Amino acid sequence: MEDEAPIREGISEFLQSQDYEVAEASDGMEGLEVFRKFQPDLVILDIMMPRMGGLAMLKEIRKTSRLPVLVLTAMSDEKTQVVSFDALADDFISKPFSLLILKKRVEALLRRSGKSESVWTCGEAKVDFDGFQAWYQGEEADLKPKEIRLLKYLVEHKGQVLSRQQMLDQLWDVEEAPFDRVIDVYIKNLRKKLHLECITTVKGVGYKVQ
Repeated sequence: MEDEAPIREGISEFLQSQDYEVAEASDGMEGLEVFRKFQPDLVILDIMMPRMGGLAMLKEIRKTSRLPVLVLTAMSDEKTQVVSFDALADDFISKPFSLLILKKRVEALLRRSGKSESVWTCGEAKVDFDGFQAWYQGEEADLKPKEIRLLKYLVEHKGQVLSRQQMLDQLWDVEEAPFDRVIDVYIKNLRKKLHLECITTVKGVGYKVQ
């Protein structure tokens, strides 16, 4: 929640490029509506916002939720930080700031809250790589552990074309490695079960996640 459009849009674009789903708001009242509608895993909140200030919004959030809240503000004095933590903010970062540091703070807060980056989404599909669970449109999908491991390997190399042999080497021991076309079967199953349009076939080479 940030009233300065260039900063808000910059943060949003950066976090989306890091595979986070982002909902924006330009003032506290709108922010509260967005929070109630989307029930996010984390809130980045500016203190100085029109209609409803950030700390007032934080107090409203804390009436129903203990989700992580990262306060973002140009006011870096000790008093502002103390007031923010008294209002039950989880972390504080001052403007100007590094987007990389912001990302690290977000990752740390999500880890502490149990909402780690192991949960990946694509369209209406969601996969918990650590928990070996997957859902499509809110319904649990029956994925085999090796299908989840294959998808995780592709996601970890997002944008990179991986050959069938690379995937075989990663997922199977040398003694048990099957014919390389088994990868095609696994990809077909992932696409069928989770409707993953983000998996692209590169003819004659292999596959990649976009």
